[in-house]
Amino acid sequence: MRGAYLGPAGTFSEEALAAAAPELEAVPLGTLRDVVLAVQRGQVERAIVPFENALEGGVDPVLDALALEAPDVELIGEHIQPVVHNLVGPPGLSLDAVETVLSHPQALGQCARWLAERLPGAAIVPTASTADAVREVASAADGRRAAIGPRLAAERYGAEVLASGVEDEPGNATRFALLAPVGSAAPPASGAAKTALVFWGAGSGNPGWLVDCLDGFAKRGVNLVRIESRPLRQGMGRYMFFLDLEGSLASSPVADAVAELRTHAEVVRVLGSFAAAAD
Repeated sequence: MRGAYLGPAGTFSEEALAAAAPELEAVPLGTLRDVVLAVQRGQVERAIVPFENALEGGVDPVLDALALEAPDVELIGEHIQPVVHNLVGPPGLSLDAVETVLSHPQALGQCARWLAERLPGAAIVPTASTADAVREVASAADGRRAAIGPRLAAERYGAEVLASGVEDEPGNATRFALLAPVGSAAPPASGAAKTALVFWGAGSGNPGWLVDCLDGFAKRGVNLVRIESRPLRQGMGRYMFFLDLEGSLASSPVADAVAELRTHAEVVRVLGSFAAAAD
């Protein structure tokens, strides 16, 4: 089976795919939306996408695509991938000789303090992805540019790791979602599980509506571990709400709570019910 991920080769997404589903044939794609829709359109059988970052929160392009463009796609698993940023450069480059640092803006932001302290005179240049940055500096003729990226990218493109763990906040991690066509996996019957869903509409402008929507989970002892709102793209002030909760849709408390939610919201879509990743 083929598994899509956000390319090019050497990204954190490729690392996550190799760790979560090494049996899949890796297929790099250009955007996160492309990755989600590749499953929706039947171009691949599986995909992996970043769903939530410990520092940045939910990954908006993935949430929007799943909720609004991919009704035939579901989450069948999750994988927690530690995020370790490395400063890499062409072979032979010393840290003192670095004049420019390239990377994705998010990675640059997560390493801003380290860069200011260790490379205060270096120019900072954003790129489309961390892997693109590593690929560019590895093949550069001037040899004075470095990139922040995954170790896998350094291995892919023949670069050297000049410094490892350059992120400002230790313990950063990204939760990746493994995607498949709806019906590919049944909700787990035992063990630690999570269920992800999105809902909106019908009464959302009334006082107490969101409380009513969530009350069915509370009174059944179903723990909500994440709630996030996103614009519904149907005018100002209209939102959709994403929930992650503990438990499988195969259990009565979760199933009954979701059924009650349907009495309050116009649209309720279960995005997946799957085994929870170990912390």
